[in-house]
Amino acid sequence: MAARGVVAVALTWVDNAGLTRVKGVPLGRLPRAVIHGVGASPSFDTFLIDDSSVVARYAGGPVGDLRLRPDLRRLTRLCAQPGWAWAPVDRYALTGRPHPQDARAFARAQAERLGRRGLHALAGFEIEWTVSPAGSDDFTAACSGPAYGMTRVVELSDYLRDLVEALTAQEVELLQIHPEYAAGQFEVSVAPEDPVGAADTSVLVRQTVRGVAARHGLRVSFAPQVLAGSVGNGGHLHLSLHGSVPGGGPLMAGGSGPFGLTAGGEAFVAGVLRHLPALMALGAPSVTSYLRLVPSNWAGAYACWGLENREAAIRMITGAAGEPGAANVEVKCFDLAANPYLLVGGVLAAGIDGLSAAAALPEPFDADPASCTSAELARLGVRRLPADLGEAVAAFGADEVLRAALGVELHDTIGAVRRGEIELFAGLDPGVVVDRVRWRY
Repeated sequence: MAARGVVAVALTWVDNAGLTRVKGVPLGRLPRAVIHGVGASPSFDTFLIDDSSVVARYAGGPVGDLRLRPDLRRLTRLCAQPGWAWAPVDRYALTGRPHPQDARAFARAQAERLGRRGLHALAGFEIEWTVSPAGSDDFTAACSGPAYGMTRVVELSDYLRDLVEALTAQEVELLQIHPEYAAGQFEVSVAPEDPVGAADTSVLVRQTVRGVAARHGLRVSFAPQVLAGSVGNGGHLHLSLHGSVPGGGPLMAGGSGPFGLTAGGEAFVAGVLRHLPALMALGAPSVTSYLRLVPSNWAGAYACWGLENREAAIRMITGAAGEPGAANVEVKCFDLAANPYLLVGGVLAAGIDGLSAAAALPEPFDADPASCTSAELARLGVRRLPADLGEAVAAFGADEVLRAALGVELHDTIGAVRRGEIELFAGLDPGVVVDRVRWRY
């Protein structure tokens, strides 16, 4: 790294409010950090989006310390920040034991639970963001072209070229980059990888998008909504299930279930669908998440699933002919306010519960649920997902499967942070809330 000009390493973790926090070390101190860690207060577990904090039953207050240990397998030179490298960390207690409220350790533990069943998951996040000229806290789209239009690529050609170059140099396998629907909005899709790796990559991609933008005089937001009443930024999760034993193969293709799902693939997806209201507290954790999550907006506002149905919360994707391994599900109701480690771990825990119960999926839905009457939806068992963060927190608090997977301490602290943010923004006009959140993500 030194030969490539690196002088410092950003060691990052993501807090329960979904913000990426950092401690930096000089490159020469990195070997010591790997062995002994870098000190950080556990109080970050109770930080809210505005950097205020709550006191939870098992976290908060001035007492205590943790050690941050970087994972050198993900050590990456940051092309948009000359002289800097990056690595995600695992957080440990001073005793050397893993911190019971470490989100990355939680995601890893759920992947290991799946592994003990002879299975593994591949995951990848879609990352949407909006671009504005730097220098103002207001949002003004940095390009004027139409949704999905080539005009936007022309107008921001240099920025997008440098972004692709940076991601490629950082060994991020980029699948697509394109304009999205909202004004000044773009999206990248990356190749699937192991669940913890997918969460790591989500963090790295976002910081790269931000870093390249800054060098072009631009400012970016990944917030669920950047203008009140507008289409927001999503953070859809793609996930597939595979057998790890020889001859295992994909569980989301080649089976006798709906659209080729195997029995295991169906049970896993059914578990995710069953726990989706509670998962919203992990995957749509901001008050502004529910300004984005509106019907007929391709946000997946209803707890249902369907083949290539972009209004269903879970969209089944079979892949092109001859690509059975490409079959996956896209969970559309999540956004980038989420801590990606908590989110992917929670989804795995829900899917594992479905496997344990040999759960079955309801009938697939092939229409916009908002076009149906309440009676029709009730007959089909289709429910609206939580309409606000309070409803999501209530579902999360009642979900014993997620409580057991997260552990009592982490589950309690997440709930406390969510309730703190509800109180923080209570009674405010949506436009005011959007303004306050816009540049935090």
